[in-house]
Amino acid sequence: MQSVGVIIPCLNEEEAIGPCVAAVLANGVGEVIVVDGQSSDHTAERAAAAGAKVIVEPARGYGRAMLSGLAHLAPTIRIVLFIDGDGSDRPDMVPALVEPIASGRADFVLGSRLRGEREAGSLSASQIIAGHLAGLLIRLLYGASFTDMSPFRAIRRDALDRLGMVETTFGWNLEMQMRVAAAGLRTLEIPVGQRRRRGGVSKVSGDWRSAVRAASVLMLSFLRLAWQLWLNRPARRT
Repeated sequence: MQSVGVIIPCLNEEEAIGPCVAAVLANGVGEVIVVDGQSSDHTAERAAAAGAKVIVEPARGYGRAMLSGLAHLAPTIRIVLFIDGDGSDRPDMVPALVEPIASGRADFVLGSRLRGEREAGSLSASQIIAGHLAGLLIRLLYGASFTDMSPFRAIRRDALDRLGMVETTFGWNLEMQMRVAAAGLRTLEIPVGQRRRRGGVSKVSGDWRSAVRAASVLMLSFLRLAWQLWLNRPARRT
């Protein structure tokens, strides 16, 4: 597990980030990077106290935080795992996501919240619908099967580097799954369930305005990425 690097994006999640970092580190991973979006509380301090390397990203954007974290990974890291810092994802499932990649059975592993046991109220209706819709569209376009857009995921670092990720918004997770599918990487989805968040407020589904904004971003991201991937598809041999 020393070759595993974990990236956790955070914004005002001081209640949950310390226990989350400690629980992730307990799995024996090589490093944990918390990317703090200039929180107004003690998120950064508590993440550092728990053992994380803290990077402050002044520019907002979920994808931007992920790209910032990736830029600071140690060169020895071979597998990258992403997990939210609000306590909703289960750190005890980290080995289950990493093992298929470490053993060479998969390039990308998605933790499905929809297939696992969920605490009541842990996912909004809009999140559930978005996961199923994204899975349907990706399957229709590329033949890959996903049931969720969970942030809890792992991928081979060299494969991730070749994907060419550029999304700086909430569309990051969708972009990764579309690029993974379009590239024909070996994928695996495992049930991880979901807990109610232990701290902070959701930036995607905290209220109806956030949900509508996130849905708009995801739809625009899907259309733009589908067009770009179609334009860049390998030419057919004649």
